[in-house]
Amino acid sequence: MFEQKYSIIGVMSGTSLDGVDLAHIHFTIINGKWDYKILECETISYDDHWLNLLKTAVDFSAEKLVQLNKDYTILLGNSIKTFIDKHHIKNLDAVCSHGHTILHQPQNGFTLQIGNLPEIAKIVNKTVVCDFRVQDVQLGGQGAPLVPIGDRILFADYEYCLNLGGFSNVSFEQDGKRIAFDISPVNTVLNFYANQLGLDYDDRGKISKSGKINSDLLNALNALEYYKKPFPKSLGFEFVKTVVLPLMEKYSIPIEDKMHTFTEHIAMQTALALTNQQGKMLVTGGGAYNDFLIGRLQFHLAKLELIIPDRKTLEYKEALIFALLGVLKLRNEVNVLSSVTGAKMDHSSGIIY
Repeated sequence: MFEQKYSIIGVMSGTSLDGVDLAHIHFTIINGKWDYKILECETISYDDHWLNLLKTAVDFSAEKLVQLNKDYTILLGNSIKTFIDKHHIKNLDAVCSHGHTILHQPQNGFTLQIGNLPEIAKIVNKTVVCDFRVQDVQLGGQGAPLVPIGDRILFADYEYCLNLGGFSNVSFEQDGKRIAFDISPVNTVLNFYANQLGLDYDDRGKISKSGKINSDLLNALNALEYYKKPFPKSLGFEFVKTVVLPLMEKYSIPIEDKMHTFTEHIAMQTALALTNQQGKMLVTGGGAYNDFLIGRLQFHLAKLELIIPDRKTLEYKEALIFALLGVLKLRNEVNVLSSVTGAKMDHSSGIIY
């Protein structure tokens, strides 16, 4: 029996801005089969200063972005170092960090994840693997989604893996290839409207549920050009800021109705995106706690069994998979699939500091 083990910290900051996810993971590979165990894990929330910076950075000048990148690298490095010290984590093989996406414009050959500067390795004093998206965009890919190779390696028992974060994305096998793409915005929009009501988010979807559908808005959302595009395709916050919110703001209806209508839109677009609606679907990300959204998804996907996993996997799946991407990079193995991103070829992406 040939066995290999890795002790890794995975780090993820998503577009829903709920904070930095840190997860200490043990990977075991026995005769080519991967297994994982999530050990210590926590989410470090952003303070109001950082929340405001990350929300508005899409409009920053190039000079201001350079400074933001430096500052965020220090913030992230110190957060990781504190996490290691707090949990007395020893014998780490690497820290594998996604950083935080500020700009994502693959159509222009450009994507920016801040927090991936070389200084991070000095602060953490460990090997750091990071900046996983840039190479893929340079190879003509979308630079996203990157999670699907992890779905293939760690969650092969499911027909579909759906993540409900700032955006929703799905991955599945089709004709021997892994297919994946972003479906629609989720918490980027729902949180925007919850914020207007003085809340961080819509707890369990109660506010959305209390509203009613506006058919005109629902039809307008469903008619957006993005949904007609074939995959590979991906979304960034620019889409929400320049397309979705301006459309929704044209409708003078209660916020509860906007949220209810948008939740229905998410569920409908998810159902339209999945061709074979049989078997099991793993559902992760913050949106998995939104009971109203899950109910609408189950309504539109009546033949699919929706499975919400244990809390650690649900909340830290992306940190887990970026940890895996880093290990694959260290092993010089493929960690980005061209069938998913549209790049010229499968490749091993990321920078090792």
